[in-house]
Amino acid sequence: MEKTDSITNALGTERIGKLIWNYSLPAIVGTVVMAFYNIIDRIFIGQGVGPLAISGLALTFPFMILLMAFGMLIGAGSAARISITLGENNREKAEKILANAFTLTLIISGTVVILSYIFMSDLLRLFGGTERTIQYAEDFMRIIIPGGVFSALSFGFNNIMRASGYPKKAMYTMIICAVINTILDPIFIFWFHWGIQGAAIATNISYVVGTVWVLQHFTKKNSNLRFHRKNFRLEKDIVMSIISIGMSPFSMQLATSFVIVVVNSTLIHYGGDLAIGAFGILNSINTLIVMVIIGLNQGTQPIVGYNYGAKMYGRMFRTLKYAVMIATLLTTVGFIIGTFLPSVMASLFTRDVELQSIATRALRISVTMFPIIGSQIVITNFFQSIGRAKISIFLSLTRQFLFLIPCLLILPPIFGLTGAWASMPVSDGLSSIISTITILYFIRRFKRNRSAMIADPKTL
Repeated sequence: MEKTDSITNALGTERIGKLIWNYSLPAIVGTVVMAFYNIIDRIFIGQGVGPLAISGLALTFPFMILLMAFGMLIGAGSAARISITLGENNREKAEKILANAFTLTLIISGTVVILSYIFMSDLLRLFGGTERTIQYAEDFMRIIIPGGVFSALSFGFNNIMRASGYPKKAMYTMIICAVINTILDPIFIFWFHWGIQGAAIATNISYVVGTVWVLQHFTKKNSNLRFHRKNFRLEKDIVMSIISIGMSPFSMQLATSFVIVVVNSTLIHYGGDLAIGAFGILNSINTLIVMVIIGLNQGTQPIVGYNYGAKMYGRMFRTLKYAVMIATLLTTVGFIIGTFLPSVMASLFTRDVELQSIATRALRISVTMFPIIGSQIVITNFFQSIGRAKISIFLSLTRQFLFLIPCLLILPPIFGLTGAWASMPVSDGLSSIISTITILYFIRRFKRNRSAMIADPKTL
């Protein structure tokens, strides 16, 4: 127990810069590798099946994000709660949260999978499917949907593994999954000639392996947190505490899923099937850049949560400061790539000249506000990490819903397809301004009421 205590105690004693390096670098490697294997899926499908297959795969984005949303509802919520609870030195409660998270994940993800399978065709038509693309999407969805339970377990408990003091092992989970998927993709698509279904099978196999890897960690005697049979029974207070924090990333993902449906509908109207394919390429590349920031957030979340729970607020704010600076640097690199190398990036996914042309223009426009969007994502995660779910949810929704939907309704009728692409950076810019104002107000109010905050954090 002394060894496992030292793992979490380091969160309150180690230099912030070193902690961020130790926790965020493995998380970034893991999330980037995970994003890469999704990109590999799309590259193999685009090169091996065709441009309409990319459009068909793009139709599945809202569903995949929806599955991820339910995984984050439990995984991210329980990880944040566990970090705060460990900061309060309450290991028994942390292990109750761990077991309750497993039961909740099974119930919720299982329900979502069943309903999605029943209404699959209706969902794909809602997502913008046409006669030319929907068959590709159905071929993929029929196989990928049952893997939703394993996806939720693998993702959720990977977050908990990191939050309980094992960032490198959490990284290995994602690397293992990515390597398996990357190896199996070309075998199933090109050698076995399974097409888009082969990509789905490869992805599901990687999810199963990831699930086994993370769950066995919590059965070992030397693990910081362990499963105990008595803790699997759901407790109302614990369930609500998990969901209250998990609602922020859940809301963000849910809004993203809805927005993609609106985007697809807009693109079909102004650009046709290939515009949706271009969005699939654009989304893949931009997601890779954003996933670097997500990895940074996953690494800083245990540091922020632990120090908040331990009432070491100076360390908490220093972590935020460093994270904002790193995120800004990373998204600026993404801006440079998207601005100066868009055609190179698009050509990785397809040999179709028309699709390349549409995707190149879309990518160049979409990254316009990337230099400032990194801080917005970090600030949103900061409020989630300290349990301020309402603020985090609001900031999440500004970027993915409150600003983007009106932009999609206003700009395309004026500027056509260009207006659809421009809606994304306009929304990014406005949401970044709101996030900056919110965090500055929070910090100023925090300093003004510091003595009250030390006595009772809930007074703010």
